[in-house]
Amino acid sequence: MKWNLRWVAARRDIWRPSDLLVAFEQVGFTPSLSKVAALWGQKPITVRLDDLDKICAALGCTVADLLEAEPLAAEDDGRRESRRVAGADDDRAGPARPMPRRGGNRRALPPN
Repeated sequence: MKWNLRWVAARRDIWRPSDLLVAFEQVGFTPSLSKVAALWGQKPITVRLDDLDKICAALGCTVADLLEAEPLAAEDDGRRESRRVAGADDDRAGPARPMPRRGGNRRALPPN
């Protein structure tokens, strides 16, 4: 997903996180300045739906304006690992099992 908060804010002539905080406070959304700066400076890993509604209300936008789907980057130089859904009817590759981590801490897999 692409996070377009700065672009949406720029359409409302908001150019700094402190100005964005003022817009948020006008709709009753009172995050800390550090949280606003984190939302401003980077793509968040998670955003609460309530917060997303308040952000949209403050900026006069929709969720589709803030979040834009991007195609996934190819993994392993274009080679994608075939993934199965647990419980699928196709049993050609055997039962779905957890894959061990590569490198680092080697722990045994839990029993079935």
